[in-house]
Amino acid sequence: MQAKVRSVAFQGIDVLPVDVQVLVAPGQLAFVMVGLADKAVGESRERVRATFRALGLSLPPQRITVNLSPADLAKEGSHYDLPIALGLLAAMGVVPRDSIAGYVALGELALDGSLSRVPGVLPAAIAARAAGRGVICPAVCGGEAAWGGFEAADTDRPPIIAAPSLLALINHLRGQQKLSLPEALIAEDRASYPDLAEIKGQESAKRVLEVAAAGGHNLLMIGPPGSGKSMLAARLPGILPPLAAEEALEASMVRSLAGDLGEGKLSRRRTFRDPHHSATLQALVGGGPRARPGEVSLAHHGVLFLDELPEFNRASLEALRQPLESGRVTVARANAHVTYPARFQLVAAMNPCRCGHLMEPSRACGRAPRCGLDYQGKISGPLLDRIDLCIDVPPVAAADLALPPPAETSADVAARVAAARAVQRERLEEFDRKGKLLAVEADETAGLFADRVRNWSKPRCNADTDGAVLAAIAEPDAEGRALLLRAAERLGLSARAWHRTLRVARTLADLDGSDAVRRLHIAEALSYRRPQPRQAMAA
Repeated sequence: MQAKVRSVAFQGIDVLPVDVQVLVAPGQLAFVMVGLADKAVGESRERVRATFRALGLSLPPQRITVNLSPADLAKEGSHYDLPIALGLLAAMGVVPRDSIAGYVALGELALDGSLSRVPGVLPAAIAARAAGRGVICPAVCGGEAAWGGFEAADTDRPPIIAAPSLLALINHLRGQQKLSLPEALIAEDRASYPDLAEIKGQESAKRVLEVAAAGGHNLLMIGPPGSGKSMLAARLPGILPPLAAEEALEASMVRSLAGDLGEGKLSRRRTFRDPHHSATLQALVGGGPRARPGEVSLAHHGVLFLDELPEFNRASLEALRQPLESGRVTVARANAHVTYPARFQLVAAMNPCRCGHLMEPSRACGRAPRCGLDYQGKISGPLLDRIDLCIDVPPVAAADLALPPPAETSADVAARVAAARAVQRERLEEFDRKGKLLAVEADETAGLFADRVRNWSKPRCNADTDGAVLAAIAEPDAEGRALLLRAAERLGLSARAWHRTLRVARTLADLDGSDAVRRLHIAEALSYRRPQPRQAMAA
């Protein structure tokens, strides 16, 4: 007696097909599992035994062999429980073999026979849809699978079978029960963000925060303790526009792989990740035994806030350089080589020196300027070069704290940000229609999601533009170009800094409602470029 069930394996964001082959044949009583399975997969035999016992079924007193093909592909995770159980049921004749043909199955078995949530259902459903297959998954993952892009259900062969338990699934496959088709749901955004109106003073910092939100630019805030850097960063999500449908799907795919999608509802909120400065390299960029996504990928299309930036491990900070440029991160290990999206907006905060009071007249630093040089020197020049906006956040005066709250709220700023983003989106869509947007070559990945990799690099705001697109949309007028040339020679701007200055100037022009990038936009953009620490101290 033999049966086969299709499942999947995950390599980064790629979904690879796996055949779960079950053979029940005469021989020594055994339950053997082969096919390069990890410990979680090996333990499936005990969960399957317990589930069958809970359903009143017994395994045949024969030799059971489960082969996970291809045999040279590592199989990890508990989502193989359900396909193994279905293969056994089909081999035993409990369910018809043709009832599970054409489906991709994944799910974890509980000891009482219920089906538990597993990560990766959303990318698995998208891959199944691309291959012309349906999905069998736990009921708690049904809403997640429904976002796979399936067409309207056929009455006899629904594209998604989401069962609460193995017994309900058996009854459905035998035609004794009909499971309802899950719905694709959007999470209700009821989160209340902190309001900018709660921050007194810091008008310059609020302006820069608006610019960062309008263009998706990276931001570094430098100021003494208690100046409001963390408060400003916490209010950034409240002024960012909601995710577009495609962006929400991409971000949810990564969260699904990490098992962080909650009830399977897609959210249009932009993720705000704020790891502690003790986070390791693997926690930030991804890695570990299973090459899981890191904070840069979990913040895809969202914000990554790094407070106390110099306190992070130097190697961890340097690892941010490549994803900041490319919008993706490739984790290479001896047993894994995976790619995750990482198009995030970096917002960082730091003190000017270790004691935090450098250049404060009332609380002078005892080791100035060496304290500031050593502390700010922990941030390398190449990393600073990738940060578009660098500002000083001075301490708030007592007179400002005594004033009433500002009249302008986050909603007012969010309206201007949304208008600027709408202009950018329309402009970039026009370039896309003309075929002028550069895309990643298809051979950069071999998985089912080669087109997804191209989408990760697709510019969606000013901070993502480069090359010919940037030259076309951010060409300054004659006065602005002359100013930029003089500043580049005097400040020694790199080619990257030149382009990032133009991006910021384009955003400033969008906020002003100007079609042209003018001299005042270039001047303001240059004011946000941070000189190297030693140059700043010398000045």
